[in-house]
Amino acid sequence: MSERRFRRPAMLDPAQAEAIQGDEDPALRSEVAHTSAQALVRGGREGAEDPELVRRLVQLVDTEGLDAIAALWSRSPHTTLPGTLWRLYLLREWVRRDPAAVSDRYRLGLERAEVAGAVAGVEEPPGPEEVSAVCDKVLSGLYDGDLAVALERAAAFLRVLATGSAMHADWIEEDDDDLAFRVTRRAGALLTTAEELEEAAGLYRGGRLD
Repeated sequence: MSERRFRRPAMLDPAQAEAIQGDEDPALRSEVAHTSAQALVRGGREGAEDPELVRRLVQLVDTEGLDAIAALWSRSPHTTLPGTLWRLYLLREWVRRDPAAVSDRYRLGLERAEVAGAVAGVEEPPGPEEVSAVCDKVLSGLYDGDLAVALERAAAFLRVLATGSAMHADWIEEDDDDLAFRVTRRAGALLTTAEELEEAAGLYRGGRLD
């Protein structure tokens, strides 16, 4: 299968996501979020019960960008497949939108981050380009590898970024500096997301990430 060309989607937050059609019915929204996530992750590799649905979703990604689908995932818990894909979507967008800052934090963090053991058979955690490429494939239905491994690699990357962000905060002289607070808070959020992706990887291996 040839690579499809990606359109750069707009960054959505949960407030913007509320405007999409179907938001008035939380049960319907949840059903569509789960169905779309399963079709993207499993449809291309294993086939799907509804091939027409998969075709429409692939066409939507091609023509409208991921934002139309990601909006459906934004309020799903991290212990669900759509919630997991939402976190990969945000990670991919951050790497795309601010590659210089991400690369700087990664280089800083790589010097001191402690990643437990080898990740997927490699000695070093993946870098920004690799993580972005894997997220591209997962979010477009083209990924044919082990999703749990992809999630663990993304988590390792986020742990490095969290360390780099915390180190950057240490450079700010004033302890009560607002910038230091925001950078440190972001480091904590990155670590939390890493832990959530690791948990999702375990659920996926156990067949419980739906």
